[in-house]
Amino acid sequence: MLAKRFGHRLDVLGLMVVLVFLTLISRLGYLQVVQGKYYGQLADGNRIKLIPVMAPRGTFLDRNGVPLVSNRPGFTVTLVPISGPIPDEVIVKLAGILGMNPADIRAKTAQQSGPFEPIRVKTDIGPEVVTRIEERRSELPGVVIEIQPVRNYIYNEFAAHAFGYVSEINDVELDKKKAEGYAAGDMIGKFGLEKLYDKEIRGVDGGGQVEVDVTGRPVQVLGKKEAVPGSNLLLTIDYRIQKAAEEAIDEQLKYLQTKTEFTNAKGAAIVVMNPKTGEILAMVSRPTYNPNLFAGGISSKDWKLLNENPFHPMDNKAISGEYPPGSTFKIITGAAALELGKVTPEEKILDTGRHWLIPKSNAMGEALGWISFKDALSKSDNVYFYEMGNRLGIDNLEKYARMFGLGAVTGINLPGESEGLVANRQYKEKVYGEDWYLSETFDAAIGQGFQLATPLQMAMVMSEVANGGIRYRPYLVSKILSPAGDPITVFGPQEVGRVQISDSTINLIRSGLREVALEGGTAGYMFSDFPVTLAGKTGTAENPHGEDHGWFVAYAPFDDPRIVVAVIVEQGGFGATSATPIVKKILEAAFNVNQPPVADSIIYRPKTAL
Repeated sequence: MLAKRFGHRLDVLGLMVVLVFLTLISRLGYLQVVQGKYYGQLADGNRIKLIPVMAPRGTFLDRNGVPLVSNRPGFTVTLVPISGPIPDEVIVKLAGILGMNPADIRAKTAQQSGPFEPIRVKTDIGPEVVTRIEERRSELPGVVIEIQPVRNYIYNEFAAHAFGYVSEINDVELDKKKAEGYAAGDMIGKFGLEKLYDKEIRGVDGGGQVEVDVTGRPVQVLGKKEAVPGSNLLLTIDYRIQKAAEEAIDEQLKYLQTKTEFTNAKGAAIVVMNPKTGEILAMVSRPTYNPNLFAGGISSKDWKLLNENPFHPMDNKAISGEYPPGSTFKIITGAAALELGKVTPEEKILDTGRHWLIPKSNAMGEALGWISFKDALSKSDNVYFYEMGNRLGIDNLEKYARMFGLGAVTGINLPGESEGLVANRQYKEKVYGEDWYLSETFDAAIGQGFQLATPLQMAMVMSEVANGGIRYRPYLVSKILSPAGDPITVFGPQEVGRVQISDSTINLIRSGLREVALEGGTAGYMFSDFPVTLAGKTGTAENPHGEDHGWFVAYAPFDDPRIVVAVIVEQGGFGATSATPIVKKILEAAFNVNQPPVADSIIYRPKTAL
């Protein structure tokens, strides 16, 4: 009986042993056959890492091939997970060396798309930081220093608002663009052309399959995929004109702040364009910023200085600044009055210094006596144009303002454009719940009151006068080029509208604008002896927050217009004194008047110029 019971127990024990062995063999087979590839990858992950190589962004070239934005090599700190997440003590030590908050590095590690994905922590570190990391290499397993391309804005603040800047992609952008191939740590265009053409100029990242040791230090390269550079942008901007515009605006603002009572003249904008095509030859906004500050990650101190500046250096005032157009709007009021037969070129109106219906007067109370259209335009007589507003009414003023393109975006290939505002009954009723008054029509007729326009819009108005009424879409990029210099996409003039007024009306307006720049005109003191004939219009815009803004818009040569310039100086006073000196220096550069010889380095033409 005892032997039988013992034998039964041995049978049970033997069965259990068999089951255990079957389980172990099954598990081993599962791991080797079914999961073998997965665990093989894990094992390789302990020693083989894919180190991404950032593609160089495409370069920006001026219309003649002068390089304006390029790339330079810079040191980048990357975390390479070796056998699991990066230890927190390593993160804390690295943060101390880089001057970062450890929480920011932890946030970057949380954005990993895979367990072995390298994490780019900080770009463009200095050689002294590289030395400190190398000195503590044994304490920083998984920390790798790479050489990656860093965006280089060659002339610093030059055309900063047109170019924009790049910076590391943030969480919101990553959520939107992950499906397009963007990853944590990528650099992305944040503003201007960098943002608008980011997809074309970012290129395709490469990578290297690298064997690393236990500290994450690369031992040998096992394979490599070359990065593909992004496409280049051939711009419509002319380096010499842009440079002259930047220097002229800085000199004039400094003069106004230090030599006159206009100490708050710290904001300004310039647009220079070809009226026959819509090409932007120069675009300036002040105050400005250095986009190189963002390429390696802007410091809290620098960001605070920019963000708290009351004159908003990050705004592109050339396309987003909305200002009363002042007397530059008299071009539109005059066109409407002539075209609708509200006045003839020969009719004279008595200017006694103020209008007889509503006591609105000229600047400084000046009285010009009996005055006709052309003289009223060249001398910028308010009383005359009050009367034109009286005869036209606000509805006709609105109709012609919109015909010239005001109250709507121009469609320029830049983000952040404002549409301005055309004075009208519906706007006042909607916003203020009030009826329209005649005094407001008077204000609207001379570009005050509710009227608002951007510098780009006023450049467009002047272009329409210069070219006979055609409205072209303004643009900044003429060609997208492959890295080898071959054209991928070509942009050209695009007509988007026409001003429906007669040739006789346009010619009369042009004649009046020509006299603005002659002796006796509001800009005659500056241009009466200028060797290139031009037409222009000064303007002064009332500003409830400080001194008046100064305008000047012009085109040249008069008989064959090839350039239009629009300038506004915030709180600079009369446009005749604040804005006209800037325009003169720009035209001198454009037509090579009183210019020094151009250095060879400036006129260098690389092979990519077409």
